[in-house]
Amino acid sequence: MNLSAAILAALLLAAPASAAEIKVLSAGAFKPVVAALAPDFEKQTGHKVTIDNDTAGGLARRITGGEAFDLVVIPPGGIEPLVKAGKVVDGSAVRLARVAIGVAVKKGAPAPDIGSVAAFQEALLKARAVAYIDPAAGGSSGIYLTELFVKLGIADRIRPKAVLVPGGLVAERLVNDQADIALHQISEILAVPGATLVGPIPREIQNYTVYAGALGTGARDISAARALLAALKGPGAEAILKDKGMEPAPGG
Repeated sequence: MNLSAAILAALLLAAPASAAEIKVLSAGAFKPVVAALAPDFEKQTGHKVTIDNDTAGGLARRITGGEAFDLVVIPPGGIEPLVKAGKVVDGSAVRLARVAIGVAVKKGAPAPDIGSVAAFQEALLKARAVAYIDPAAGGSSGIYLTELFVKLGIADRIRPKAVLVPGGLVAERLVNDQADIALHQISEILAVPGATLVGPIPREIQNYTVYAGALGTGARDISAARALLAALKGPGAEAILKDKGMEPAPGG
């Protein structure tokens, strides 16, 4: 995927005379986007991009604990505390994308009916085991789903069959047969070859996670980090977002 001429020109103007190494801390759902865009960015600018991922809560704890980074991508609500803590440059946050929660099964398994809230509930209750992010780990989808199950009145029935994943790709629990339904951000489901995306959870109960990028106050090369952030928001990223199951964030 080639960056557009306008974005490339901006990147070249922003780039320093020497190549920089840009460390990106990304919430797991957005990591595939950074990874897909990075090779072309590196080729065009000469900079090197390294990516480390965790849950949003996990990244916030690591940054607060003193971990060095140049660019962070997490939900907007997690950025303001980091600004106040002096870890993120005030005013640097840019809304990049949003992603819906989806339902997945193991490749080759029958797809359950999730076309309505009632059908979705029935699919979960019939499942032997349901995998989703452990809310204690700070993952956005796990926190939302835990609250949703309470609202739907099925929390007590889901809890005994829940496979709580501390981080990473929830749909991998389908591949190793620990669960027969996985609930996670669509971008993370698509990253697991042995899983099949059934579709998003019903619109009436859907929850989009928005991701924003922001610059670290301790960035080793602020111009290089800013150039990468511009690329993640630029026209060249739109096709990548779609391919990874995401879409541009409204009002970005």
